[in-house]
Amino acid sequence: MINYSLKCSNKHSFDSWFQSADAFEKLQNAGMVTCAICGSTQVTKAIMAPRVNTASAPAPMAQPIAAPETAQKPLQEPPHPAQQALKDFKAHMEKNADYVGSDFVQEARDMHYGLTPERAIYGEAKATEANKLVEEGIPVAPLPFDPKRKTN
Repeated sequence: MINYSLKCSNKHSFDSWFQSADAFEKLQNAGMVTCAICGSTQVTKAIMAPRVNTASAPAPMAQPIAAPETAQKPLQEPPHPAQQALKDFKAHMEKNADYVGSDFVQEARDMHYGLTPERAIYGEAKATEANKLVEEGIPVAPLPFDPKRKTN
């Protein structure tokens, strides 16, 4: 595995792990490496310091070298508007909808066919199960975040 510091054409910086350098190149050439903030496919590797292992101490994580335009930024910036919108949306969902976990498919189907009262729900479903719901005319959509409940 290899960790790259990346930047997009809109000057957003982010990190991502890849199986190998060749895997990164293959994904980038296919247009599958996108900015984590704006979704741009114009992503390049940022300059970063190499990680060198010594026999006496564990290696620290590689840190990107600050470019001149980022050197003047504070250590902690306010979240990007897209990140804040996702955070707000997640909080709204958790406050106003019932988490039904792995029972999502059955709950959605029961509500659609009038077996249970309609209400806002969210949960987990396999892609094949979600596609079957859509084929039945049951309105569902994937959420851009993981539920707060951890399985482990």
